[in-house]
Amino acid sequence: MASLSLKHIYKVYPNGVKAVNDFTMEIEDKEFIVFVGPSGCGKSTTLRMIAGLEDITAGELKIGDLVVNDVEPKDRDIAMVFQNYALYPHMTVFENIAFGLRLRKMPREEINRRVKEAAEILGITEYLGRKPKEMSGGQRQRVSLGRAIVREPKVMLLDEPLSNLDAKLRTQMRSEIAKLHKRLGTTFIYVTHDQIEAMTMGTRIVVMKDGFVQQIDTPKNLYNYPGNKFVAGFIGTPQMNFFEGTLKKVGDNVEIAFHNTDAKVTVPYSYFYKTRPAYLNGETTVIIGLRAENVSLDPETVAKAAATIKVKISHKEELGNETLIYGDINMEGDGYTESSTRIIIKSADDVEHVAGEIVDAALDLDHVHLFDAETEVSILPRIPEFNYLDCDVQGKTLSFLGQSVTLPSVIECESGAGELLIPSDAIKLGGNIVAQVVGIEDILGKKLLSMELGGRRIFAVVDEEVTTSTVGISIDMKKITILRDGQEIVSPMPEVVSFDGNFVKKKVVEDVPETAQERAKRLAKEQKKAAKAAKAAPAEGEQPQEEPVTIEETPVEEPVLTKRKKIVKFSLLIENAEFPAPEDIAQRLIAALSLKRVFDKKYRFECTPYDLTLAEEGIEAEVVGIVDYGEERFARCLVGEKTIYVKLDDSIASLSGTVHLLPDIDKLAIIQADMDIRLV
Repeated sequence: MASLSLKHIYKVYPNGVKAVNDFTMEIEDKEFIVFVGPSGCGKSTTLRMIAGLEDITAGELKIGDLVVNDVEPKDRDIAMVFQNYALYPHMTVFENIAFGLRLRKMPREEINRRVKEAAEILGITEYLGRKPKEMSGGQRQRVSLGRAIVREPKVMLLDEPLSNLDAKLRTQMRSEIAKLHKRLGTTFIYVTHDQIEAMTMGTRIVVMKDGFVQQIDTPKNLYNYPGNKFVAGFIGTPQMNFFEGTLKKVGDNVEIAFHNTDAKVTVPYSYFYKTRPAYLNGETTVIIGLRAENVSLDPETVAKAAATIKVKISHKEELGNETLIYGDINMEGDGYTESSTRIIIKSADDVEHVAGEIVDAALDLDHVHLFDAETEVSILPRIPEFNYLDCDVQGKTLSFLGQSVTLPSVIECESGAGELLIPSDAIKLGGNIVAQVVGIEDILGKKLLSMELGGRRIFAVVDEEVTTSTVGISIDMKKITILRDGQEIVSPMPEVVSFDGNFVKKKVVEDVPETAQERAKRLAKEQKKAAKAAKAAPAEGEQPQEEPVTIEETPVEEPVLTKRKKIVKFSLLIENAEFPAPEDIAQRLIAALSLKRVFDKKYRFECTPYDLTLAEEGIEAEVVGIVDYGEERFARCLVGEKTIYVKLDDSIASLSGTVHLLPDIDKLAIIQADMDIRLV
């Protein structure tokens, strides 16, 4: 069995089309992963790159501990099940299943054992003598699965295996495949465009669109916490209701006004703690999402609801145990056309509603979803990127939520009120600011700490558990932003340093030390020659030696001889400074772009200020100042017209003039600039 690691995987075709963009994921051993998305989203291409049927343009793919980018498909220890079964019509079921094993020249007894075991698992033992044409679609799919099972692979790949089956058979086969995964205990990667298959089968789901990964999470989290509007609409049946509207904070409440209608509802501000205040100004358009089950027409529910809205009924769909009722919150809307006012309601009651009827509907805003109208990204994230707080600056004192802190000398701004943005990862445990602990959640492997400070909720991503009712916190000042009238007057220090450059090669002649193998070969040759000479010309007065000469093995010592060789050396030319390229990096660049094209491209090299050190040689930079954040100090340098920050050791009291920067090559990200592909 094996885990998989996909790091910055790209697929770019010769015409420039990017089929897969920066796919990064860690798949644990024995997981059932589902790739889901509309046609053309890149899910099957990604699967085929894992299988080795498509070349990887850039990135690193590992199965277990082995990098398999250049490993042949037959040597990857994977098995693949295709959409069209791909069975040989002239062979029996037994022969179809055993075909791959016979190609590997496996013993007959072992083939028989594996085929019979697979047939028993799949329930097709009685069909082993039949040919595919004598079987149903579901039975043929089982045969296709059996052919993969007998390989006993580390990873099982399934590319839309149920798309040719009818609805009832698909449901049955979903259960069969889930049961098979549990029984085999191997890693499954399953591709489908059907979100019901994805939700019912996967331990985790990868939602893709236009070659980009939209979200990776469990089925439950995808449904309850979609990261953007696409995921929210794609996952779930029927799809989520989307309305356009505005949010306005009024005291301790927020008023939601729906566009193209007079409908308004009011909810507590506590629902929107994680939302940026700029969205609560009553002017910024947002997308409001509610699932069909979070809207109710039940009279008792409506009577108790804190938020209700008028709906004009248009039609309904009877589904047996429930009914989907369609309508419009715009009294002029028709309820049929998909619009920002159409609404779908999931109902389980027996109340009859007629077309044209206007009714009250209860909205369960505990489950409301909000998205930015332009980017369509959630503005109610599980882990907020920032804490948005009102603040005031007077001289070097920053005040917020009843707290006052001294700004570091590097931060300069005029006195006055503004908006303070503190990233959730910039709030650290341990400090003089005392906050009340509300709770801590484990979200996608990160711990999100909720706290009360000055009557406001703030959030921090922390590494350790918190068991006390209060905590002391501090703020990493190099990460804060201060806005005034929408303009950024204090900016965070950039976390990424970027350089331009090229990948170059040179042919050089060098004295290369003799290798141990070459030395051993030379010594053996010399001994053989000496023995031959001794036998041909015996010493005077001695009889010729009849017995064969025994040559004692000479221990191989460290090579001492050298010889001149013409060799090719690869280098990274970063801002006109040349650095030797490690062999693995050079090979990855060449593999991604081919030997012919790799030297003609422009590259962007990225690292952090912590990955640069001062040296006697390297990238030439001009120091223009020292940035002092108290606990940390950085040199602000100019490289050409670029501003670069370099972390300084405590031993360096001052710095000026021209310096040279040495990047940690092993920590460089290398991006091909024209195609914007991360190669390393």
